[in-house]
Amino acid sequence: MKLTRLVAAFALGLIAAFPAFAPAGGAAAERHFLYVATPGIRNYVDYGGVGVLVYDMDAGYTFVRRIPTEQVPAGREPENVKGIAASARTGRLYVTTFRRVMAFDLATDAKLWEKAFDGGCDRLAISPDGTLLYVPSFEGPHWNVLDARSGEPVGKVVVNSGAHNTIYGPDGTRVYLAGLKSTTLAIADPSTHQVVAGVGPFSNVIRPFTINGSQTLCFVNVNNLLGFEVGDIRTGKMLHRVEVAGYERGPVKRHGCPSHGIALTPDERELWLADGHNSAVHIFDAQTMPPKQRTTITLRDQPGWITFSLDGTRAFPSTGEVIDTATRKIVATLTDEQHHAVQSEKVIEVVFGAGKVVRTGDQFGIGRRTDKP
Repeated sequence: MKLTRLVAAFALGLIAAFPAFAPAGGAAAERHFLYVATPGIRNYVDYGGVGVLVYDMDAGYTFVRRIPTEQVPAGREPENVKGIAASARTGRLYVTTFRRVMAFDLATDAKLWEKAFDGGCDRLAISPDGTLLYVPSFEGPHWNVLDARSGEPVGKVVVNSGAHNTIYGPDGTRVYLAGLKSTTLAIADPSTHQVVAGVGPFSNVIRPFTINGSQTLCFVNVNNLLGFEVGDIRTGKMLHRVEVAGYERGPVKRHGCPSHGIALTPDERELWLADGHNSAVHIFDAQTMPPKQRTTITLRDQPGWITFSLDGTRAFPSTGEVIDTATRKIVATLTDEQHHAVQSEKVIEVVFGAGKVVRTGDQFGIGRRTDKP
């Protein structure tokens, strides 16, 4: 009897530790998890400690487990997490700090490799087929191109723009490279690892940005603007400048930028914009050009990033709230295993089915429609 109870307890422990492999409703049912890399607000461990925190999206965003990333010796500060990416093709998760890139097996949480690079690392992007990583140096002159399986360098793109943010186009034919020292969004061809085009100049240097699914438009935050600007990817020209109405620009805790965070809903009907000083996100109707301001949601802290669930029903500002995009209501707040509030600018959705990864989201709120001209 005792042995039976021990076996049952052990089995329940395995299910709790690895819920992706015991989905409710049968082996083929999909399970949705949110992976949150910390420290994802600078190197502040008060917002979730150190590691990748996993949440069960199907169970009210309950905390599931912590994946160890870095052993921090006594007296040393942890490294800021700079980016997160994942691939369903290979079942891997990637995390960058300002010094290194780490690769994990999503099925086991095992760290597969870890590499440091001269010039450091920033917010990376992965190719749709899971074979290449574009990893910006830490506000430096270049992007390293890595073999995603091994981490070995296979190319370098020198832009001299203060390398910072990276988006891989959904069709895999273009990579968008934004630097902290440039007013132009560079566009690289991943078949040659060469810059082939650009969008801009915009009115100031580019901060966070996003693109639509058909890769015809980009939406960029720029320094000194509570709002955003819109660029035409096909012609390379800036089209519109949109300023938030009814709210004053003021001091911000981080990033030195009034709006640091911008995201399209997957269906591209709305554009969500961060407002640090007012601890808010402003929602715009993106079905018209330029997008029209509609409503505002107040948050518990100053946001520095926004992304969405794959189905677009949930928004994830970096302040740790989970927002229902239809009702605009906060339906959950992220906490760690000690019930402390969690915040991070590096989050991504991972969907499991039949014991393997079937879909992954993106740390950027990119549009996912491809039927537009």
